[in-house]
Amino acid sequence: MLHSHSFIENSKVLIFDLDGTLYEDTAHFDLFAEKLQKLVPHEQQENFQHDFQKVKKGTHPLAIGKVYDAQEDLIWTWDPFTETLSMPETWSGELHNQNDKPLNFPASSFDFDRWIAIGDGWWPPYVLARHYGVPMETCHNAYNETKIDMAKGEGWITETPGLRDFLHKLKEDMEIVLITNSDAVDVERLLEHLSLQHAFETKITSAVKPVHTKEHFEQIVNQYKVQPEEVVSIGDNFMNEIAPALQMGMKAVWLTPDQPQQAHEKLLPVTSLVDIISKNSEEDE
Repeated sequence: MLHSHSFIENSKVLIFDLDGTLYEDTAHFDLFAEKLQKLVPHEQQENFQHDFQKVKKGTHPLAIGKVYDAQEDLIWTWDPFTETLSMPETWSGELHNQNDKPLNFPASSFDFDRWIAIGDGWWPPYVLARHYGVPMETCHNAYNETKIDMAKGEGWITETPGLRDFLHKLKEDMEIVLITNSDAVDVERLLEHLSLQHAFETKITSAVKPVHTKEHFEQIVNQYKVQPEEVVSIGDNFMNEIAPALQMGMKAVWLTPDQPQQAHEKLLPVTSLVDIISKNSEEDE
């Protein structure tokens, strides 16, 4: 048995996210924002940048964990456990008229056109662009261009020290799965860049998380004939990878730079995969 943190050592399947998990850089979010800013009407580009800086400083109502209604231009608070919306805010941060009762809004309702889950650093630039009139498809094209630039350029993607050896050692005792929203071509390009192209038994690409997260998790549980509590979901996006796992009785490792408010017996928050890798190295010695 691989000696590891208790969250991992008694598990039979580990499910990894890709972006923000297998590499943890953030400069590409600025690159994405830069591309989108150029697509905003010229007279609004300065406002776009001003808002983007406020988001990065945490002084804008737009924040990771919120939900954006592009039709009404409102920013909602979403509870990923009860799957409800509450406290709609305007772009300037004023509470919008709403009944006190939270609105039921399951993850399957996100369409990323009107209803946009702001789950990680990719989404604030996207929402900013939508607010300033850039169409969804145009934003998506800018996203694809950013991913291509990341893969072919130097300095955008940094390998996590020890990750490759860590994953291959884990494979001796358990199944290693990748579930990502990135498309297949992009995934293979990134995995090759990270030298992880042979690390995963199963790869699910274009996963449309969080809309279909639970379906994918159920598929993995059935495929490997395991119990949910024997599966660990590892990712940086609470909406996409963590809350659905906990709802299903799975364990979760959440990569987050901040001390999380969510306390759960099956949740292990870490600042980086390096925390897990180094702990395993110490226990193996």
